[in-house]
Amino acid sequence: MQNLKYLLLFCLFTCFSAHAQKTPEAKSGWLLGAQSYTFRLFTLDEALRKIDSCGLKNVEIYPGQTIGGGIDGKVDFKMAAAERAKLKALFKKYGITATAFGVVNAKDEAEWTQLFEFVKDLGIKVVNTEPAPEQFSYLIPLAEKNKVRLGLHNHPKPSRYWHPDTVQKYMGNSEFVGACVDIGHYVRSGLDPVAAMKQLDGKIVSFHFKDVVPGPSAGKYHDVIWGNGQCKVDEVIAEMKRQKFKGPISAEYEYNWEHSAPEVAKSAAYFREAYKRAR
Repeated sequence: MQNLKYLLLFCLFTCFSAHAQKTPEAKSGWLLGAQSYTFRLFTLDEALRKIDSCGLKNVEIYPGQTIGGGIDGKVDFKMAAAERAKLKALFKKYGITATAFGVVNAKDEAEWTQLFEFVKDLGIKVVNTEPAPEQFSYLIPLAEKNKVRLGLHNHPKPSRYWHPDTVQKYMGNSEFVGACVDIGHYVRSGLDPVAAMKQLDGKIVSFHFKDVVPGPSAGKYHDVIWGNGQCKVDEVIAEMKRQKFKGPISAEYEYNWEHSAPEVAKSAAYFREAYKRAR
């Protein structure tokens, strides 16, 4: 009986601790994390350590980053199964979940099939991409077959998907194809991020989240701690709530590259407070 009592107390404590550690945005199905490109000057192992230090437990990996942590090679969807197992062990080491892969493209149907196998093995549900238009004839069926969502990503103007009009043109009616919204790149392209989101209502599958201000050179912008730039972060979060968005939100901080972790941590803290304020 005494042992049972201690077991019940332990279970209650464990449940309470897990609940206490749950982030506020998680109840909306939001997976706030970081794009590992934020720490592109470091190995993935080092990037995961930095992401963890920012209070984030999700990562979007990108192709070409040196893995590190005793693992040879770079992140590549053509990795052998044994190498993928080592990659999964690295995520487990830091208690971080890989929620997205991008921005990544493949040259043909065979490579895309290989890419889908890679993300399914890692448990990734979203691929952020900028595919050639002629690839959609097999890309959409592959996405539906594998139940992996494709996010059409908007690099700045004049890239192919810089404007919501183009994203809408190619994504069709499939629930597995939508937009990867980069709010900073919308600002760089002269677009209002909230208006762009409203145009894509119900079809946003992921975010590259940032806040930017104009730099010293004309037409150039650089990242700042969220809430201090032109990306209308609070309004964006309110719009995400209105649309009942669910999915990965990757902090992509492309400034102060060598020492950006404190700024990413402050940005995540701002996001969580703004989430609580949003109606």
